[in-house]
Amino acid sequence: MSQNKYALVTGGSRGIGRAVCLKMAELGYGVIINYKGNKDAAEETAEAVRALNQPAEILCFDVADRDEVKEILGGWMEANKDKVVEVLINNAGVRSDALLPMMSDEQWDNVLGISLQGMYNVTKVALTPMVLNRYGRIINMVSLSGLKGMPGQVNYSAAKAGVIGATKALAQEVARRNITVNAIAPGFIKTDMTADLDEKELVNMIPAKRFGTAQEVADLTGFLASKNAGYITGQVISINGGLYS
Repeated sequence: MSQNKYALVTGGSRGIGRAVCLKMAELGYGVIINYKGNKDAAEETAEAVRALNQPAEILCFDVADRDEVKEILGGWMEANKDKVVEVLINNAGVRSDALLPMMSDEQWDNVLGISLQGMYNVTKVALTPMVLNRYGRIINMVSLSGLKGMPGQVNYSAAKAGVIGATKALAQEVARRNITVNAIAPGFIKTDMTADLDEKELVNMIPAKRFGTAQEVADLTGFLASKNAGYITGQVISINGGLYS
């Protein structure tokens, strides 16, 4: 693969995002690592990508801030017209759990802003070159919560369910341009985001009797990003150890 083809991973500095960045590098893509706050972690991920002999760039922007996305991501694309973002992984997300009567407006707005508005903001900027090039892969990280709903996660469930609906609609809009749009719905995966959960208690609910790994999610992402997955679009693929099928 030529050195000017890139994958953009939002929330790419840690956890599933970092594993996905490394998988994209293994597939031969340069990687654009988006992060919001943890520059050190983003730099570590970039170094790991470069160790796989692929270029890495880090871009600091808040996916929920539309103007910032246009300025930073749009600016990078304008300044690097010899480089093309072929793969977009909308991975940025945040949990802020509370029962609805106790949920603050900020908790609702923040979770919806990052997962749902963020997917729109970033995809809007990245999609036009894909349409012009008649090729692209868009993969949206959703959640078990977006499929079945989870108590204490009305905000998170709503955000991820919204992304699922958008995934199915956009897939139909761009399929004739050789652009696929799919969603991955992880169950319980061992990351910073699930560190506060009682793993010993929760594994009893999971037929596989374990949490999944970020690497397993990244391997699925790698397949959907590959040319081998060209006839798979508009799908939500669960990776949850059989917890909800």
